Amino acid sequence: MKTTEVPHEEHSCCAHEHTAPAVEPSAKAKYFCPMCAGVESDKPGTCPKCGMALESATPQLAQTKTIYTCPMHPEVEQDHPGDCPKCGMALEPKTITAEPEDDGELRDMTRRLWIGGVLALPVFLLAMGHLVPNAPHWMMGNVSRWAQFTLSTPVVIWAGWPFFVRGWRSLLSRHLNMFTLIAIGVGAAYLFSAVAMLAPGVFPESMRHEGGVGIYFEAAAVIVVLVLLGQVLELRARSRTGSAIRALLDLAPKTARLILDDGEHEIPLAEVQSGARLRVRPGEKIPVDGVVLEGRSAIDESMLTGEAMPVEKGKDEAVTGGTMNGTGSFIMEAQRVGGETMLSRIVQMVADAQRSRAPIQGLADRIAAYFVPAVLLIAALTFGLWLWVGPEPRLAYAIVNAVAVLIIACPCALGLATPMSIMVGVGRGAQAGVLVKNAEALERLEKVTTLVVDKTGTLTEGKPRLLAVRPVAGVDAADLVAHAAAVEQSSEHPLASAIVTGAKERGLTLPDATDFTSTTGGGVRARVGGRTVHVGTQQFLESEKVAGAQALAAEAESLQRDGQTVVIVALDERAAGLLSVADPIKSSTRAAIAALHQRGLKIVMMTGDNQHTAAAVARQIGLDRVEAGVAPGDKHARVEALRASGEVVAMAGDGINDAPALAAADVGIAMGTGTDVAIESAGITLLKGDLTGIAKAITLSRAVMSNIRQNLFFAFIYNALGIPIAAGLLYPIFGLLLSPIIAGAAMSLSSVSVIANALRLRTVKLEG
Repeated sequence: MKTTEVPHEEHSCCAHEHTAPAVEPSAKAKYFCPMCAGVESDKPGTCPKCGMALESATPQLAQTKTIYTCPMHPEVEQDHPGDCPKCGMALEPKTITAEPEDDGELRDMTRRLWIGGVLALPVFLLAMGHLVPNAPHWMMGNVSRWAQFTLSTPVVIWAGWPFFVRGWRSLLSRHLNMFTLIAIGVGAAYLFSAVAMLAPGVFPESMRHEGGVGIYFEAAAVIVVLVLLGQVLELRARSRTGSAIRALLDLAPKTARLILDDGEHEIPLAEVQSGARLRVRPGEKIPVDGVVLEGRSAIDESMLTGEAMPVEKGKDEAVTGGTMNGTGSFIMEAQRVGGETMLSRIVQMVADAQRSRAPIQGLADRIAAYFVPAVLLIAALTFGLWLWVGPEPRLAYAIVNAVAVLIIACPCALGLATPMSIMVGVGRGAQAGVLVKNAEALERLEKVTTLVVDKTGTLTEGKPRLLAVRPVAGVDAADLVAHAAAVEQSSEHPLASAIVTGAKERGLTLPDATDFTSTTGGGVRARVGGRTVHVGTQQFLESEKVAGAQALAAEAESLQRDGQTVVIVALDERAAGLLSVADPIKSSTRAAIAALHQRGLKIVMMTGDNQHTAAAVARQIGLDRVEAGVAPGDKHARVEALRASGEVVAMAGDGINDAPALAAADVGIAMGTGTDVAIESAGITLLKGDLTGIAKAITLSRAVMSNIRQNLFFAFIYNALGIPIAAGLLYPIFGLLLSPIIAGAAMSLSSVSVIANALRLRTVKLEG
């Protein structure tokens, strides 16, 4: 690739977030650096000035390519592979696919590790020759020294080359990181030893021992191998964090059976379009989200709900891509395809969450911003002090101890502490049906003190049934139900559906309704067969000037005390009777409430139902507080009031009317069985759609945050103890110095300990 610089009076390199180009390319440019004026190229590559990846000057080129991002700095994005300009880590594809992950970097690092390890081992053994009793003379003479030089050179220059490249880029971009310290430390040890071998005359006589200057090839070579080992272990761990996502992606079939006029055709899944008619045969996976047109079957939806029992599906019922068909055969209409399917949205949500940043990571970032410069300063002071007051050979001691400081202080463990826990924890949640939208929601969930829940669809089944029919004297019960159902046919409220279903179950014929109007939270009105019909609350009917509603209050209150929702039906401006509807409480609700109480949460039910019905439900399941008669538009204000009182609030809901409250809460929790708007407004989505998922989510949140704190503690304590020892703090007292090799081993061990601790989250128990 040939990179040219367009003449320009000056240039500047600044922060490397790819948000918006700061530099405009010339008309002939194909690729350019958005940070350095005048740098353009006809091929992809990196900027020779700042090391940043060149961007496409043609929008069409950028749109058709995979976007790569840094797992530690998700704000860094580019359209081709490369290294992060901030931390030096290899960039990953932003979009997860079912195809096997490209492990080119892992293969490259593994190859460098094995070859470097084979060459570094004899270097280390030769360097330790003076410790071997009766060792042959050649192990401590020029033969040994030249052998160490010959074997360590390819280890440092070839095996360690990626670290020098990343270290150099970090200096150019002014984003100092772990590779800055590694490159300086290894480079200093190797160059000092090489000069000692090739030009020993430049050193003073005081540095000579038995005719030669001390060499440290083994330190440089072994440190490179140890850092490579840490990189390989880290890359393997990162690849495992995507296993949960790929397991989900593997649920989707590769093909679908398209029905056309000339028969059935098997086509790739990617070619299925919305509106297509598809056949699903027994034992096949459902290809996309849609609705059953013909036929009937039992569908295994355990991948969504966790329930092993298959669900019967018939005409007009929804089916989800990736679920498994049973023994029946049916024809379905595709409605959501490609990235719009529930499975694809789950996968992308998990992938985005794994790369999102928790607020606690800001602490590590702020420390890291000052950490590397501070380490460089400490290393320089170490070098100066040993050169000034150290024993002979002072220069050798100064270099070795400064290198030990640089190596042991590498902040790789600090950088991995939060992102590794987030990646593993989000993947674990996905396996348990808890989808985390972003790491911030996961962090906030740990601190939640109050959970606000809706009644319908959250605590209850969300499928109310018509129970009691109480007409006033002179009104026929069937006539009362038929007129109420005729009006409610035009309403989308769950209670309306229960009344209509109840009428049909009773074999009633429903007349047509006209002039339909609806009052949110109150009731409905329409004309049916020439009569005016009202269906709604007592307050609604009184506001509509309906007579006789007050006379039914006592009977309505009695039914409400039993947990039933009551509506009054009026014919021609006069109350004609009561209908009661009950929504069965979910079988899992009581156990879930008990589990949440064990975790220290207060449960508040916020519902539009009246006080009597809400209190009856609260008594049955053991809620702490009930707010009844809350209009949909008021939930948002009630949630904000709870937050203002000092509570950390999580809100769980499943309807469109819950979306504002979900957004207002510290953490919004959407039931996966609910609406898209609710899911988009929430930070956590529960695929199963009941409260047991909230208990799992809270357990997951606490486990992840505890894991992050452990990792940060390990990283901070390690550096706090390691740097002074490496600088020589123990030498005046005990005569002990930390070898750069031991420093390198300790540095790698710290990273491995953080990774191993984070991977424990893969087996954390969320139930119970």
